[in-house]
Amino acid sequence: MSERSEQSTGPSMDAATEAFVVHRNLLFTLAYEMLGSAADAEDVLQETWLRWAGVDLGPVLDQRAYLVRIATRQALKRLRTLGRRKESYVGPWLPEPLLTAPDVADDVELADSVSMAMLLVMETLGPTERAVFVLREVFDLDYEEIAQAVGRSPSAVRQIAHRARSHVATRRPRNTGSPAEHRAAIEAFQRAVETGELQSLLDILAPDVVALSDGGGIRHALPRPVVGVGNVARLLAAGWWRRDAERSAELVQINGGPGLLVRVDGEIDGVVAVRVENGYVTGAYHVRNPEKLSYVRRETAMSR
Repeated sequence: MSERSEQSTGPSMDAATEAFVVHRNLLFTLAYEMLGSAADAEDVLQETWLRWAGVDLGPVLDQRAYLVRIATRQALKRLRTLGRRKESYVGPWLPEPLLTAPDVADDVELADSVSMAMLLVMETLGPTERAVFVLREVFDLDYEEIAQAVGRSPSAVRQIAHRARSHVATRRPRNTGSPAEHRAAIEAFQRAVETGELQSLLDILAPDVVALSDGGGIRHALPRPVVGVGNVARLLAAGWWRRDAERSAELVQINGGPGLLVRVDGEIDGVVAVRVENGYVTGAYHVRNPEKLSYVRRETAMSR
């Protein structure tokens, strides 16, 4: 059945709108997990709607599956475009952060899948591997449904899923710790930002901690990853944040986990998120690119 069928009439359009609204948060979450970009995920939703609005709903037995199929195909197209854009990106690329509601954190699997750390792991997958992994591991679609979405046979999808799962398993955070450990880590960053007190933060940095910052060539940021507790400690001591301005750091939920919304002279300057393993910070992510801060001004609803 074609995604572009005969244009629907009034009553069918109402049904199409209702179905799209019901599944919109799920479709956004799917596109965001595939792309790591909220702005591009919204564009995928627009493309999905345009195609969905032209579908004859009569023969559609599973509207959710059909919408997921359209969104996946559009996200795959966008993902390949993003890959070319990232090749010319200035400095490290980090996912676009989201201010998320508490219910995202309550869904442990969803929160893990949209975390900054996990999205960076997903960046190491190819486009089709990423789509298959998200559809299988996060949204629990069967292989036949995934095959229709990515244009592969069910047996090929099984093999892709196995490879992607193994690839992610060797790179994803292990023993990520309790919510209390995550909160303690981000509170230590909060004190460092607001008061310059570093000791409580240095005490929980892992020996192989990696610090990344993303300014997109627009704002000052680290030109490359800083690796190792000694190097990160020197970075913090030298002042990762501007010393000549009034700074504040608000504890918020970023991508399903504790994070900081940093303001300088009252204006949003960036977001800090961390990766915690065995009680220690193994990754610190600082997004300053203003083009990536639109979605930290209001909560974004997500579901699966």
